Amino acid sequence: MTDTTRRITRALLSVSDKTGLIEFARALAVHGVELVSTGGTAKAIAGAGLKVKDVSDLTGFPEMMDGRVKTLHPKVHGGLLAIRDNKEHAAAMQAHGIAPIDLLVVNLYPFEATVEKDAGFEECIENIDIGGPAMIRAAAKNHDDVAVVVEAQDYQAVLDELAANKGATTLTLRRRLAAKAYARTAAYDAAISNWFAKELKTDAPDFRAFGGKLIQKLRYGENPHQSAAFYATPEKRPGVATARQVQGKELSYNNINDTDAAYECIGEFDAGRTAACVIVKHANPCGVAEGADLISAYRKALACDSTSAFGGIVAVNRTLDADAARAITEIFTEVIIAPDATDEAIKIVAAKKNLRLLLAAGLPDPRAVGLTAKTVAGGLLVQSRDNAVVDDMALKVVTQRAPSDAELRDLKFAFRVAKHVKSNTIIYAKDLATVGIGAGQMSRVDSAGIAARKAQDAAAELKLAEPLTKGSVVASDAFFPFADGMLACIEAGATAVIQPGGSVRDDEVIKAADEHGIAMVFTGVRHFRH
Repeated sequence: MTDTTRRITRALLSVSDKTGLIEFARALAVHGVELVSTGGTAKAIAGAGLKVKDVSDLTGFPEMMDGRVKTLHPKVHGGLLAIRDNKEHAAAMQAHGIAPIDLLVVNLYPFEATVEKDAGFEECIENIDIGGPAMIRAAAKNHDDVAVVVEAQDYQAVLDELAANKGATTLTLRRRLAAKAYARTAAYDAAISNWFAKELKTDAPDFRAFGGKLIQKLRYGENPHQSAAFYATPEKRPGVATARQVQGKELSYNNINDTDAAYECIGEFDAGRTAACVIVKHANPCGVAEGADLISAYRKALACDSTSAFGGIVAVNRTLDADAARAITEIFTEVIIAPDATDEAIKIVAAKKNLRLLLAAGLPDPRAVGLTAKTVAGGLLVQSRDNAVVDDMALKVVTQRAPSDAELRDLKFAFRVAKHVKSNTIIYAKDLATVGIGAGQMSRVDSAGIAARKAQDAAAELKLAEPLTKGSVVASDAFFPFADGMLACIEAGATAVIQPGGSVRDDEVIKAADEHGIAMVFTGVRHFRH
């Protein structure tokens, strides 16, 4: 590739975000670039004392239809698309009075921001940019001759090249900017199409696109030989993508994945009702608890599996206070994420320079609708978010014995946690804390056994006479296909069970529960998580 340069003689600027606009326009003028602009952008440039030509003077047509038609004109698109070294193109430009446009600066109508503020349908429609994407795509296609800028952060790169190349840009830069331009219009169209699908309640549109803006390029992916990057989507859901990192080293791919799992789980616990803590390791909770305050919730969560908690992610549902910060920093922790933190807590965490502290300014709503996506070979699996909440479910007692109030409280807690643990899932809980977690096993019986063994290990570490599964309750994310899985839980000491129900052998499972005097509740809702 020959890195050919192209001198910029004329620039068309049309931006909704005017950050850095005047400084950029002034620098272009210093290089002798003629400025052409539209509407509010032209007013801003003229207001700064710079000479600017309105696009209507270029086209010979006024802006019309409330600004819907202003740049869709041959004198604009011809100036962008004409191949400078093509004699026929040059002749057409001369015959029709089309002047070349060597630089296009456009950022699009703020559609994503308009949707985010819950604007009405018509306002969202009016913030769908038409002329902008058309010009961007035209300029990007003709990048051999035209530079296109879609973000203010690229202004300086253009100015640096103008200074280095006597008012010209290199093909290397123009190609990089063209690639970014197409990605930007793709993400913009994805946001619009997904908004339309949501508004029309279309679960499976014929085409589905997702787009995002780079948050950071990551050092590597799940493993060092994999490349990775982190992107933000238009959805402004409180969590790792929107949180402010107060301190600590750069987040890794696995940190981000695990922190998301932790914060989605902690969102199940209403901060106005209780303090809660979730500890996650490898995307699975290894301890979850409610408490009178954050430090007691953390201590209870840690007791479930302190071995796995080493090097884990800690999420809390209230402002991180000094007492909780001191307790959490007693062992090696990768990330703490909270809605907020006190100044004293921030100072305490700061003593651990590599520990990341993220403040998300809110909790994710477990009932909110949304989409999740997963890639498969040659395809994309898209589904609605699992926004079922146990408090909204019609629980059905199916055994002769109903659970006590204390058991029912713990059953709901356990099922709330089970929603966020990989299937097959078994959760033992007691006194609003997990006491044994079995995750991601091919057999539900194995999950029950692993969770019970974890509880035995915790009892040994805590020097307890017996595991806390004795007198606990148990939650299963899906139905027990046979009675054996439930019997394993009973053997571990569980006195009450919560499960979706729906197996062809439900009667067999219920009978076994009755024979052992166990209370069992059906939710009618499954929480598979793969």
